[in-house]
Amino acid sequence: MTEASYLAASMASVFLYMTFLFVLALIKNNNSIVDIGWGIGFILVWFVTFFLEPGGTARQLLTGGLVMIWGVRLAAHIFVRNKGRGEDFRYARCRKEWGKWFALRSFVQVFLLQGLFLLLVAYPVILINRSPERALGPLDAAGLLLWMSGFAFEAVGDAQLRRFKREPAQKGRIMTRGLWRLTRHPNYFGESVMWWGIFVIALSAECGWAGVIGPLVITFLLTKVSGVPMLEKKYRGNSEFEEYARTTSAFLPWFPRKTEKT
Repeated sequence: MTEASYLAASMASVFLYMTFLFVLALIKNNNSIVDIGWGIGFILVWFVTFFLEPGGTARQLLTGGLVMIWGVRLAAHIFVRNKGRGEDFRYARCRKEWGKWFALRSFVQVFLLQGLFLLLVAYPVILINRSPERALGPLDAAGLLLWMSGFAFEAVGDAQLRRFKREPAQKGRIMTRGLWRLTRHPNYFGESVMWWGIFVIALSAECGWAGVIGPLVITFLLTKVSGVPMLEKKYRGNSEFEEYARTTSAFLPWFPRKTEKT
């Protein structure tokens, strides 16, 4: 099948999936559902493109396994984190600001837009699934190691933050322990690294170099749009966070900076 066929199948499946999530969000009166569905959407794209043709290569199965592990873990983590908390502050603010246009703007600016980003980030997965059989090699091993490093950062960072928030004495405090001592957003950093790992695996596929769009988009979103900037805006004016930000890298892990004593 042609690349256009793979893209068309991916676009159709993501459109239907995001429409389903939108209807569910309307019923639940909670747009945070889209965050839970984000990781599962990548699994959907892998399944749809994997089964377009019979058979399966080792690279396709490897990639599918990595996407499923990441997608299921992320969805489960966000589901547990959001349970009983109500709508995320980002969507609650939009609900207030958009007024009577909330439903329409949500469908376009939240669900369909995230669907577009999902397709762009998943592009290396699509390339791998449409590529003919090629033996696994050093690039696959390097990509797997990179993905494992990113997964560890995201999963461990999330677990450390979850334990921190469960401590009554830490209510309202800023997390600065563990991986959070090296970067203010180890989970975001880990997610970016995982998709760079998938891209390295895709380099062994036909036209795999074009898959660079995936990690570039997710890294841009996390560092410039909906990740770091939006979350840190929430803590603007918090003296503890501002001190933390002065000493700790925003994204790339590094040793804490020393501050001058006054």
